[in-house]
Order: sequence, then C-alpha cells, then structure tokens
Amino acid sequence: MRALPILLVFLFLMSCNAPQAVYDYDQEINFSNYSTYALFPDFQSGLSQLDEKRLLTSLENQLRQKGFSVSSEADMYVNVYTDEFQELSRNSLGVGVGGGGRNVGVGVSGGIPLGGPETYLQITFDFIDVKADSLIWQAVVESKFNPDASPQQRQAQFEKIVQKALEGYPPKK
Repeated sequence: MRALPILLVFLFLMSCNAPQAVYDYDQEINFSNYSTYALFPDFQSGLSQLDEKRLLTSLENQLRQKGFSVSSEADMYVNVYTDEFQELSRNSLGVGVGGGGRNVGVGVSGGIPLGGPETYLQITFDFIDVKADSLIWQAVVESKFNPDASPQQRQAQFEKIVQKALEGYPPKK
C-alpha cells in the first residue's frame, strides 16, 4: 500500500518527459490505398548524419510494422524535418522580503531560475501523395532532447518520437 503513492509520483514524472504529438490529415483521402513509400526526393531532416540515420531506422521499422514497404514507384513520399529550440527552465525559487506597520506594507520579491535552459526537438512528419503532389497526413512531435545523450539513449528517444508520431496513422475518422 505504501508503494502506491510512490508509483503515482513516478508515473507523473515519467509522463512529463513523454513526447507530445499533434496530427492533421486530409479528410477526403482513403488511407488504405497507400502501401508503399519512398523518402521525399529533396529530403533534408536538419539533423546530424548520425541522428538522421537513427531517425530513419526507427521510421523504417515502424512503417514496416504498419505494412508499408519501400519502393521506387511509391504511393507516397515521406518527408521529415526538425527544429531544435531552447526554453528557459520552468522551475524557479521565489524569494520575498516585506514589512509593514500602521496600515502600510511594503514588499519585494523575485524568482531565481533553477537549472539551465532545456533543449527541445520538434520533428514534423509529412506524408505526401506522389500522384497528386499534395500533403495527406502530418504529425508534429515535440520532445525534450539531450544533446549530450549517448548513442543508445538517442536511438531510444528517436524510437519513442517515431512511435508517438505514427500512433495517429492511419487517422481514425
């Protein structure tokens, strides 16, 4: 019984670190018509070569599990691009001093930021109909990113990101 509160706190902390995804798609499209894919001809992810390889490996594995195969005569193109940004830490320590008397009060307070800026990675996945040359599905995933992570940690992070992105494919109408 004592483990329940600890487990709940642990799950809460783990959920704060999970990638967040937003999906959009063309409602007129029948997604069951797509079974093959190729990378967009002008593919440039914005990642380092090693991270791009990790991302593409995860993407290929997830698409294969969904029944897709790579083809030179593909039904759709897959394009992925990234944006890395930093946000100030949302944690701070508040300090205040005040005093007063005879119905007069004065106070001064301020916040001291705890920790440095946090790095985030926003990855956009575009699925493009080859024949119509139009965007049919898109996922935007935002996740904390540790630039100092080991290669194994980076691979695990990209697997989580791709899995989160492809949870929304095919869309449920």
